[in-house]
Amino acid sequence: MSLLSFSDVGVDFGATRLFSGITFTVAGGDRWGVVGRNGTGKTTLFRLLTGEMRPTRGAMARQPGIKVSLLEQHRDFGTATTVWEAAAGELADLLALEQSLEEQAVGLASDPSAAAMERYGHDLERFEREGGYGVAARIDAVLHGLGFDPERARVTAVSTLSGGERGRLGLARQLASNADVLLLDEPTNHLDLETTRWLEEFLKGTDRTVIVISHDRAFLDTIANHVLHFEGDSATPYSGGYKAFVAQRAERRLTQQRQFDQQQRKIASEKDYIARNLAGQNTKQAKGRRKKLDRLPRLSAPVGEDGTMAVRFDVAERGGDRVITAEGVTIRVGERTLVEKCSATVMRGDVLGLIGPNGSGKSTFLKGLFGDHPVAAGELRLGGSITASFYRQDLSQVPMDRTLFEVINDLRPTWERRMVQGHLGRFGFSGDEVQRHAETLSGGERARVGLAMMMLSRSNLLVLDEPTNHLDVESIEALEDAIEQYEGTVLLVSHDRELLRALTTRVWILHDRHITDFDGGFAEWETVSKERAHAASVREAEETAVRKVRERQRVEPRREESSVARDERRKQRAVQVELERVEARIAELETRIATISAALEDPELYTRADGVGAAASMGRELESLKRDLDDAMARWSAAAER
Repeated sequence: MSLLSFSDVGVDFGATRLFSGITFTVAGGDRWGVVGRNGTGKTTLFRLLTGEMRPTRGAMARQPGIKVSLLEQHRDFGTATTVWEAAAGELADLLALEQSLEEQAVGLASDPSAAAMERYGHDLERFEREGGYGVAARIDAVLHGLGFDPERARVTAVSTLSGGERGRLGLARQLASNADVLLLDEPTNHLDLETTRWLEEFLKGTDRTVIVISHDRAFLDTIANHVLHFEGDSATPYSGGYKAFVAQRAERRLTQQRQFDQQQRKIASEKDYIARNLAGQNTKQAKGRRKKLDRLPRLSAPVGEDGTMAVRFDVAERGGDRVITAEGVTIRVGERTLVEKCSATVMRGDVLGLIGPNGSGKSTFLKGLFGDHPVAAGELRLGGSITASFYRQDLSQVPMDRTLFEVINDLRPTWERRMVQGHLGRFGFSGDEVQRHAETLSGGERARVGLAMMMLSRSNLLVLDEPTNHLDVESIEALEDAIEQYEGTVLLVSHDRELLRALTTRVWILHDRHITDFDGGFAEWETVSKERAHAASVREAEETAVRKVRERQRVEPRREESSVARDERRKQRAVQVELERVEARIAELETRIATISAALEDPELYTRADGVGAAASMGRELESLKRDLDDAMARWSAAAER
């Protein structure tokens, strides 16, 4: 069933054409990935879908009554004061109904009239019909999946959150909503690897329609079954995930190139005939061919890699074999210890991936390496003859008070003007754009300036902290190629799994204040540690189920008060005994699942000789416990209904 459709849609801003000729249809349950260079119209597409804008040309159709929810890059939580209230969003009405039911249940003890009972029964029926028992558990589950503590969220003020936390809260609010269509704009920008995997499973498991703008290729390949690619002044729909899109795009470009070349040869042949015969015996035929040629619709050359960021990293000096040395390093922020007694070495030529949850201390570790944050104990140093260039996640290396021309000219004062402009041109800045101040740039533009500065350093060590956060897919692929061809050493902090899989030769895993050194690339780490992801998914699923049990435990006694008024308490005593017995079994299983999950989540397990086998054995036990817990949950639910 079609929910949304575009037919030959185009949008102009004054005399500027943004895009035209877009035609595609979104069916219920589809998951679309939207990709393309920055500025090609992806965000405008979302404004069309929400009804905020209307197309200049073409027609849009939307199924009546569908609810569309947009996660924007700038979040507004209205009057909500706590994190939990902000996540609840539109579900606040249902939660208010629950509060009303609590008050009515208490009031029934003093006013058991028919009118009061009828009102209570009516409200209770609506509460159950709209899934009220699962609302709080649903909000808790989404908050937990996105890295918030649900209990603390009830008292944590929204105003105390960082920018990244506000981004995750906006995503939680949207996922918990009852919208039919979810529009997600770069949802993985502030997520770590584990949270991104949770979001993938959530979106794959939902029956809602999802349209997502993202530069995360692994994420798109996992969740999308259609891709809309903005290129040139239009957009083309493709079937399948990201990898299928890349293959289809290459085939389409090849076909377009052949058709274009064939037409160009035909045009050249016709022009040659016209030039030779226009004044001769065949002048009539030549004039006829000229008219026909003038009316011929011209094919455009396929849009290729023109305009893609052209980045290349060179090394001025080779440097020593030991690039980074950590000896008993401990790093703290206030009273909190982020890294404890870390000892490791980065060797020349390594492409090291540093991974770990958000807030675990990755960026602080890098700041400690460059002296921007104190090292509480131990020694963290660069090796002899090592020159390092640091791409910071917050892009603070780009001076805000300078024009782009001045930024590059300061680094290369001997360059002529044309050389400075040529260098900026490699990163998509041409003409008068070089006179823009850095403070006026978007996140993606500022990221390209940061890479332009890094390219001039010619360092033998590149330290990159989340370099893909603001880049489009084409720019990420260009950066990936540049790092692959680089002859120096790279320390990479990223949540982009495709980038990590393609480049890394070693991985450091920061977990529970310790760094585990894995001698292999990220793809190998994913293979040997697959039980970690399995443990996380099992634990999340069971925690969600347990939350639903606890929510019903909280509500059911209130329903029992009305049954007391009808003298039914005695009939429920036997069921209550069974409930308590099953609850004890659930608690026992939950404790065991938590213990095994914690063991499987420890990266050190997978560096042992018998680690993979031990993890597989624990994984099988975890599955058995999961089945037992599912059975206990079912028995509890049946007893609760009785």
